[in-house]
Amino acid sequence: MTGNERLKEEKVFKDPVHRYIHVRDQLVWDLIGTKEFQRLRRIRQLGTTFLTFHGAEHTRFNHSLGVYEIMRRMIDVFHGRKHWDEENRLLCLSAALLHDIGHGPFSHSFEKVFKTDHEEWTRAIILGDTEVNRVLLRMGEDFPKEVADVIEKTHPNKLVVSMISSQIDADRMDYLQRDAFYTGVSYGHFDMERILRVMRPTEDQVVIKSTGMHAVEDYIMSRYQMYWQVYFHPVTRSAEVILNKILRRVKVLHDDGYDFKQQPNHFIPFFLNDVQIQDYLQLDESVIYYYFQMWENESDRILADLCGRFLHRRLFQYVEFDQSFILHDWPALQEKFRQIGIDPDYYLVIDFSSDLPYDFYRPGEEEERMPIHLLMGDKKLRELSRESDVVEAISGKKRTDHKLYYPADLLDQPEFEEEKREILTMLRV
Repeated sequence: MTGNERLKEEKVFKDPVHRYIHVRDQLVWDLIGTKEFQRLRRIRQLGTTFLTFHGAEHTRFNHSLGVYEIMRRMIDVFHGRKHWDEENRLLCLSAALLHDIGHGPFSHSFEKVFKTDHEEWTRAIILGDTEVNRVLLRMGEDFPKEVADVIEKTHPNKLVVSMISSQIDADRMDYLQRDAFYTGVSYGHFDMERILRVMRPTEDQVVIKSTGMHAVEDYIMSRYQMYWQVYFHPVTRSAEVILNKILRRVKVLHDDGYDFKQQPNHFIPFFLNDVQIQDYLQLDESVIYYYFQMWENESDRILADLCGRFLHRRLFQYVEFDQSFILHDWPALQEKFRQIGIDPDYYLVIDFSSDLPYDFYRPGEEEERMPIHLLMGDKKLRELSRESDVVEAISGKKRTDHKLYYPADLLDQPEFEEEKREILTMLRV
């Protein structure tokens, strides 16, 4: 590929996770400087998790630089090895840097309500009329599409795809360590330097020398712990539930012709399902917070209450439940809430969390996952769970968690004393 120049002087970012992030290519430096990439500074990596772990204020910008740095180190390890083509270096670095550029504010909650897809927006930003696209085009007319294809996992070079999207890739290795650092937990740490040293390129994917198996076991257990201790934390999920209900309420009110004191101007293209790239890029978390502060004073009681709850961390309480609860008690509980004037559509929420810490390859399944392969001493490949007792113990086992969220503070009003006893009995509290 042509069109890239090396910087006269290497640029470095001081990073708390990787110590330094090194930029030597003009292409990478210019991509970082685009307004679409700089926007990622205004989108938190972990959404509402900062309401649980107060240090979790890091952004998609931090993470994207981290993924780029791990990819850069991976390429250094692969240099000169069979199956690695140095021509793909800038393709990999660009894909690593831009893999999250389509994320919106509080992405997953936002996507659920407005049926957006950050992966589709990533492609649209890379291929559309954007600064990112213009920088990528300097590498050739087809380069933006190649970058988008790698991120979308449709690129024909499976090795390149696996470096950024597999069960052990640059993306996961950064977010586990970064999220652990900023939340202050000990679970997400593993020996990345060791894993990088034992990674090897093959025609179809990155594999791990068998001597590095224990470092990979540690990585997988770190991922398992992070999901249940951080990503699925019930307090974080409570904040997400409220955020989701705010966005739904705004959409319902708009569709019903409600006269807002503060019109939801930035949201209207999403309500009308007519979102252009510039509409999407203008919406970040600082904008969302502005609206929530304004809507706390709306005359609609539900919207005002939910916005106040989110802004001031007055979250819903939660209880665990099983399937028999949904069958027998759920309808009666909803009706009891209606009787006391609390709308169950906004104040009673069932939430599911589930994760598969590691999966082996099972052809024909809806989401086929390429397993982690070990490169044995005889040069043959063995699937990880066939060699590791630790990984075999958790392979293919999906853990699911069921919780019901409700506003315990509203039930504490004196006039609801009798109903509260009934409700808590139903909730088995």
